[in-house]
Amino acid sequence: MTPLKCLIVDPMHESIFPMLTEIGWEAVSVPSITRDEIKTIHHGYEGLIVRSKTTIDRDLLGDNPTIKFIGRAGAGLDNLDLDYLKEKGIYVLHASEGNRDAVGEYAIGALLSLMRNIPKANREVRTMIWEREGNRGEELMDKTVGLIGYGNMGQAFAKRLSGFGCNVLAYDKYKTAYANAYCKAASMEDLFVETDILSLHIPLTAETKKLVDRNFLDRFKKRIILVNTARGEIVSLPDLVQAMATSQVRGAVLDVLENEKLNTLTPIQKESFDTLIKKDNVIFTPHIAGWTYESHVKINVALIQKIKALELVH
Repeated sequence: MTPLKCLIVDPMHESIFPMLTEIGWEAVSVPSITRDEIKTIHHGYEGLIVRSKTTIDRDLLGDNPTIKFIGRAGAGLDNLDLDYLKEKGIYVLHASEGNRDAVGEYAIGALLSLMRNIPKANREVRTMIWEREGNRGEELMDKTVGLIGYGNMGQAFAKRLSGFGCNVLAYDKYKTAYANAYCKAASMEDLFVETDILSLHIPLTAETKKLVDRNFLDRFKKRIILVNTARGEIVSLPDLVQAMATSQVRGAVLDVLENEKLNTLTPIQKESFDTLIKKDNVIFTPHIAGWTYESHVKINVALIQKIKALELVH
């Protein structure tokens, strides 16, 4: 039987190649390919694996694609035109199972670092400042952690929170009966009243873009810590700056930003960014929550399982 052909347009862990071969696929990897080059060569391929190189839409694949599936090597689907792919009967596979453990561990680590002033204290000691009282922190135990979204990422975080004696509340608009040993199902109103720490685990959609704005943040009854490992565009950075100025938000972990190409920030984005980077109660990281050596391989495993389950043939 002739192998099916899969085009890989982003760098992937090398384990993807023997895995694809084992299930009857021939992989062609062109990680430096441009969008225009993809347009010229995708015909004749049945599979396409992408990270975030480009948007997968009608402009890229045309009206008569031979592609049967898009494998998104990660969790988010915001660079896929889902309406177009549904129209063309193209399967959409993602690999959020592959980096959920990494995201869960990161969220714990970054949150503890923020609450215990670890980055600030480390920086001070390195400059010969030994300040105990100024770095007195607080414990995670007994805090109420509100999760928005209870898919793979939210569940992984909740599971890891279970060892810290937290009260975990989860709101998921698209799930029912999702309470388990690690969380209680809650309404958004419950989260507004009870949350000490808010963590976002939702995709970027038209509905969630700039969901977390000043009006949203002002509805919380307590002064909260915000953790965003989802997508930067969900949080309005200028509104976050305002909420932190009034102490409505008393700390933030930001692994993602609405514009992650820092040399292309707009004047408004730059003003907000410049304000936040001066604050000791904000931790920034460059979109690394799900980015580990282990997740690099686990993403491949998750994709391969889903590709195999399609049972595509010529």
